[in-house]
Amino acid sequence: MTVAIGTAELDMPRSRDARGDMLLSGAILPTLLRLTLPNLIALCSAAIVSIAETAYVGSLGVASLGGIALAFPIFMLMQMLSAGAMGGTVSGAVSRALGAGDRDRAEALALCSLVIAAIFGLVFTAAVRAFGPAVYRAMGGSGAVLGEALAFSNVAAWGITGIWLTNILASIARGSGNMVVPAATLLAAGFGQVVVGGVLGLGLGPFPRLGMAGVAAGQLAAFSFAGVFLLWHLRSGDVRLPLRFASGLLSIERFMDILRIGAVAMLSPLLSVAAILVLTGIVARFGPQALAGYGIGVRLEFLLIPIAFSVGVASVPMVGTAIGAANLDRARKIAWTAGGVAAVTLGLLGLVAGLFPWLWVDLFTSAPDVRDAAYAYLRIAAFGFAFFGLGLCLYFASQGAGRVGGAIVAQALRLAVIVIGGSMLVEHSAPLWGVFALSAGAMVTMGIGTALFVRLSRWE
Repeated sequence: MTVAIGTAELDMPRSRDARGDMLLSGAILPTLLRLTLPNLIALCSAAIVSIAETAYVGSLGVASLGGIALAFPIFMLMQMLSAGAMGGTVSGAVSRALGAGDRDRAEALALCSLVIAAIFGLVFTAAVRAFGPAVYRAMGGSGAVLGEALAFSNVAAWGITGIWLTNILASIARGSGNMVVPAATLLAAGFGQVVVGGVLGLGLGPFPRLGMAGVAAGQLAAFSFAGVFLLWHLRSGDVRLPLRFASGLLSIERFMDILRIGAVAMLSPLLSVAAILVLTGIVARFGPQALAGYGIGVRLEFLLIPIAFSVGVASVPMVGTAIGAANLDRARKIAWTAGGVAAVTLGLLGLVAGLFPWLWVDLFTSAPDVRDAAYAYLRIAAFGFAFFGLGLCLYFASQGAGRVGGAIVAQALRLAVIVIGGSMLVEHSAPLWGVFALSAGAMVTMGIGTALFVRLSRWE
């Protein structure tokens, strides 16, 4: 095939399968939405888990709500690192190789990424088990709240390797343009997590009431089974890019192809969660009721990440395939289209959350102080949701292009706004609503900053 670049034309070999043709030449918005739809279905899994877990944790008491508010960012970080940062990097690398017609390179990248996932999973399991208590104390956890956070964390930590393997295997499939199987697997895992976590956490039927440890066991079981299934699927051979186990595919060069971009991309969720941790520590100064209310509100904010993820991850193989085929103009059009879709979607959800916060908050608590804090958070912070969606989606598109530096700088700017602004608020004993306004302003900074950096960066 020939691809025009300015006035020159280059012969670019690629496979002639229908999925590859769709990624490389399909109409941008319809193709993006087609790839997004399975991810939105998988989003139902994240929504179900978030709502169900918060609901039955709420029935365990205010201390349990405060405990999950402390522990939740750490385990959300595992999802963001494995599915978003390293996973997006893997999808981008695989799609660029396939777009350039280099199947051997794509197979090597897939196997090397699986090895990386196993290593990172084990390292983070050890880190959470060893340093979790110190982190939760630093965030303001103490007494019963700290005890509940540890009860959840000490069990859920054993599922971190399963989370990494599941998300990297899903990313390999997405890099080849297959969104359906990963989405269906994560949806099934979500239902399994709700059932197992609810039964063991609340002690339904003949099972003992394990409390927060039982809730965490649901996560452990769900991602263990999901990882095994995806491994079987990619090894079955009935896929565009089968996963081959051959020592000849492992090379330092291919490991570095992934880590060179993935290590930088991992700074993004680290900065994002650091921002949440700093805000959580500031809110904790206002007492357990404020912390519990903030935890309910920020759960909705975390729920927005999979929405932007569903659009952004759909853009990764489209951008990567276009980059691999040297069609840079199409790659940029895909990025801006995806960013616009995410911004509009999250902006509308933010409008609803700000106008009618009780639709979310009242699902989880009837305690007046907790409810008031959650209402205040959503009424103020929701103004930043559209910018948050824009920035996050452009970050994924940048992974498809293999150029994530600008998005990382924008994330660092968000954290800087929170740290500097938070210090000023604490120094002047500002009210709680001031902390929530700071959160919204930081999201606006991230969104605008990412857009500017993407606009100015060179893709090649």
